Amino acid sequence: MKKSTIGIIWFILGVAFGFGVRYLMDNRCKSCIGEQPLGESLVALVADGPNVELSALPVDEEGFITLFNGENLDGWRGYGMDVPPTSWEVSDGAIHLKGSGTGEAQAEGGGDLIFAHKFQNFELQLEYKISEGGNSGIFYLAQEVKDAEGKEYLPIWQSCSEYQVLDNARHPDAQLGVDGNRQAASLYDMIPAKPQNANPAGEWNQAKIMVYKGTVVHGQNGVNVLEYHLWTPKWTEMLQASKFAEGGDFPYAFNLLNNMGGENHEGYIGLQDHGDDVWYRNIRIKIME
Repeated sequence: MKKSTIGIIWFILGVAFGFGVRYLMDNRCKSCIGEQPLGESLVALVADGPNVELSALPVDEEGFITLFNGENLDGWRGYGMDVPPTSWEVSDGAIHLKGSGTGEAQAEGGGDLIFAHKFQNFELQLEYKISEGGNSGIFYLAQEVKDAEGKEYLPIWQSCSEYQVLDNARHPDAQLGVDGNRQAASLYDMIPAKPQNANPAGEWNQAKIMVYKGTVVHGQNGVNVLEYHLWTPKWTEMLQASKFAEGGDFPYAFNLLNNMGGENHEGYIGLQDHGDDVWYRNIRIKIME
């Protein structure tokens, strides 16, 4: 074979190799959340549904945007749904979950409720009232995700943090976990709320969640009860010590939570259907730049 022919072959192979490398680099994040490849725990992020235009919502004198108007569920929909689940209603100026008594199983017509807009840096304020023996939660930086085959939605709590809402006196979860980290206002199964100052079942509580560039604060009834920092080695360490540990019962949770909020560090606000009656009202949020 002539040297010129060999040279042409090597040139063609080199160009093909270069295009192959470029293709792999350009597509390297199609199977990851943030910059962390998920490997066997690959999940398919679901395309966002229609978002609410915040500019159309009322803003109070403190700069808080009203997320719930006290009259209907405008702006809210179900997790993985286009409309609110029928388990939720508006009653006496509050969002009410009509308890099914089925726990996390979520009876027909049930499901978690999310506000249809993603938030990044914010202060969320609301009030909650839990029924006797009740369990619920407030989710933040939540994603809508499906399993590796793209068939089933993963539970919302596998992708985000949960501000626990609980009847501490009656629900058994209050005695589980470590050091009370499943009691009201706790970062569920990770950090206990201290002091534990929740009002009894049937009484209203004030809740606050502040997220700013990775720093998170939970407040309850006017007191900051815990603080932690996302996307740090300490965050990963806490995940490994929780029920969301890598290689545990929930194969997707560790990677989703370790990169919570996705590559844009933003997500949905959600209210949990845990099968027990719970009420939420005066829900408002301030965007923090």
